Amino acid sequence: MKYLIVGLGNIGPEYELTRHNIGFLTLDRLAEKTGADWKSDRLAFKTEIKHKGRTLHLIKPTTYMNLSGKAVNYWMKDLNIQKENLLVLVDDVAIPFGKLRMRAKGSSAGHNGLKNIESLCGGQDYPRLRMGIGDDFPKGRQVDYVLGRFTQNEFDELPIVMDKAIEMIFGFCTIGISQTMTQFND
Repeated sequence: MKYLIVGLGNIGPEYELTRHNIGFLTLDRLAEKTGADWKSDRLAFKTEIKHKGRTLHLIKPTTYMNLSGKAVNYWMKDLNIQKENLLVLVDDVAIPFGKLRMRAKGSSAGHNGLKNIESLCGGQDYPRLRMGIGDDFPKGRQVDYVLGRFTQNEFDELPIVMDKAIEMIFGFCTIGISQTMTQFND
């Protein structure tokens, strides 16, 4: 069984430790824990890991967040991966920091990366892991907040959150999305 696990984020040092890059950061942690090395490939940084007889292709699109669908579409076709074996890790301001919610499908909720994936990959019916970053920003300042760096308290908690997300990724690939949602969703 093959899976495509996509961490959303933006490339470049100015975005490295921002809330918007929690998908990138989580896949970096997963790669580090499994000894996988990233390579620059078509439209993404890519690596692959094995877990319980499954192959997980990890990508971090290099297209910038708003064009993430370009990389997702390319790699789904190139690797011949069905939508039910795609999992997108995405930041979500509607969920408190540290909370994680896996969904089999859903709307973009205004997230430009998800909008682009929907547009280029044929709709909203693909699994995603929504990673809460909270909404502690004044009206009209969402962009600054999302593209801002984590607070020290958030940064201290981040490894715990990312490790739970990694457990959820493994669950998605082994016990399936329904059981993973039941077991892990906050």
